[in-house]
Amino acid sequence: MMLVRYLSQIGRYFLMLKEVFNKPTRWSVMKQLILKEVEDLIIESLGIVAFISFFVGGVVSIQTALNLTNPLIPKYLIGFATRQSIILEFAPTFISIIMAGKMGSFITSSIGTMRVTEQIDALEVMGVNSLNYLVFPKIIALLLYPFVIGLSMFLGVVGGYLAAVYGGFASSTEFITGLQDDFIPFHITYAFIKTMAFAIILATIPSFHGFYMKGGALEVGKASTVSFVWTSVVIILVNYIITQLLLS
Repeated sequence: MMLVRYLSQIGRYFLMLKEVFNKPTRWSVMKQLILKEVEDLIIESLGIVAFISFFVGGVVSIQTALNLTNPLIPKYLIGFATRQSIILEFAPTFISIIMAGKMGSFITSSIGTMRVTEQIDALEVMGVNSLNYLVFPKIIALLLYPFVIGLSMFLGVVGGYLAAVYGGFASSTEFITGLQDDFIPFHITYAFIKTMAFAIILATIPSFHGFYMKGGALEVGKASTVSFVWTSVVIILVNYIITQLLLS
């Protein structure tokens, strides 16, 4: 019974995606909606992303240094490990899970509140495709999400560098040697491919939970929680699949 419910929800989600691209809203209106979503979802996320990335980069660097107890292991591995951890997993995947909490809850609660207050019904009465009006701007705004992840990568590495050098764990030269050692440019491509997939997930799954929720104000909170859980689960699954396809 539960399996049938999950499968019907998945089917409903894909039908929603199809409907998002039908009967587009006028460009003059859509442009304003997209700019508002860019501000709400991208610009307002930069502060928390910068803060977390900088300090986690520092922690990764210190943890690596503290575990290199053998004097035969070169110090430049601190820079190498920091770069690999941040570029491959921390910046694209774990920042996206944090954003599932921040962006996802915001999207679900804002659309859910519109559903509860019958604003969505009013849009449909006026002949507007409410899914295109509400979800499409979020998808377009989140095409800028790779810039957020690029900032996260940069600040993570800077945080790692400052923690290693000023903490006395490695010299500046050793850390930079580690950053450059055995660098594979495809890893950056892989990280941004993942990021684009996560951006679509972050825009659509919370929208789905907000749009199809039923009930009153209390259910808006429940829908936000469920949305966060499912967005995180799908991000982890997609991360595993993309890693398996691109790196194995």
